[in-house]
Amino acid sequence: MRVLLTGSAGFIGTAIGAALEAAGHEVVRVDMMLDKAHGATQAPAGTHRLDVRDAASWTSLLTGVDAVCHQAAVVGAGVAVADLPDYAGHNDLGTAALLAAMHVAGVDRLVLASSMVVYGEGRYTCAEHGDQAPPPRERAALDAGDFENHCPVCGADLAWALVDEDARLDPRSSYAVSKLAQEHYASAWVRQADASAVALRYHNVYGPGMPRDTPYSGVAAMFRSSLERGERPQVFEDGGQMRDFVHVDDVARANLAALESVVADDPGRYAAYNVASGHPVAIREVAELVGAGVGGGVRPEVTGGYRLGDVRHVVASPERARTGLGFAAEVLPRDGLRAFATAPLRA
Repeated sequence: MRVLLTGSAGFIGTAIGAALEAAGHEVVRVDMMLDKAHGATQAPAGTHRLDVRDAASWTSLLTGVDAVCHQAAVVGAGVAVADLPDYAGHNDLGTAALLAAMHVAGVDRLVLASSMVVYGEGRYTCAEHGDQAPPPRERAALDAGDFENHCPVCGADLAWALVDEDARLDPRSSYAVSKLAQEHYASAWVRQADASAVALRYHNVYGPGMPRDTPYSGVAAMFRSSLERGERPQVFEDGGQMRDFVHVDDVARANLAALESVVADDPGRYAAYNVASGHPVAIREVAELVGAGVGGGVRPEVTGGYRLGDVRHVVASPERARTGLGFAAEVLPRDGLRAFATAPLRA
């Protein structure tokens, strides 16, 4: 299979490219080498340094391509309001431009990198009143150290439950809005172009090659950077926030499975899948596991601080990916996070 891979020089794109080649596929690599993602890092050999927003100018690269694996995006939580044009430009416009170029070139198979952030808050249940959709947490409650979501009927703490792909989509940051827009563009393209697409909703991805401590890094990298500076990792809220951490090698495997699935699909099919380990972990435990990996078991500092807009819990059900793609993660967080403590990172 000949696969055009956007964002090929990034953290996840690099792992996907290596996995594709190891499986015997031909990879056409495209990456803009955006400064905020790559800094002074040089583009790897064989990379076409191109802007996905201008895909119409490099349609020739799509000649003979069987499928596109679209990883290129500005990532992060949306650090500032000033970032909004970057998210809308690179993620929304970039995806639309790529889909239009694919249609001109006759390429009708797509795997799209999406994210758990499209869900906003996860799924919550009240012991007495069943499933509930809590509103955003109030600043006054967070200031008072009340971090849980509460049942809007009785006020009791809500318990988290697994989120499946049919859950309500409620993006709560500029990045999240852009990822959902990418999914909507892909879904519309499937209908208009008689094509097929799979969106992979990544949960918290970590592993070798992850960027170091920047506003766009994941929390695991931030914890590790603290340890390297001789500092205790700083954990927001009470550390009880539940997440799913999935190793980058498993994410690469999920992309291979999705590419094989979408190439075999009949036209007109769009599907979204969670990509998760299936082993939920509290943020405090993530810091403890990374600390254990450097020896001495450095304990995190639970600060009680918070970031407005952060969600309390979001934990995925991996079942649909297992049945629909034949994908199940192989690296457990308790093993992968310890190993991550000494894995090589990118500057």
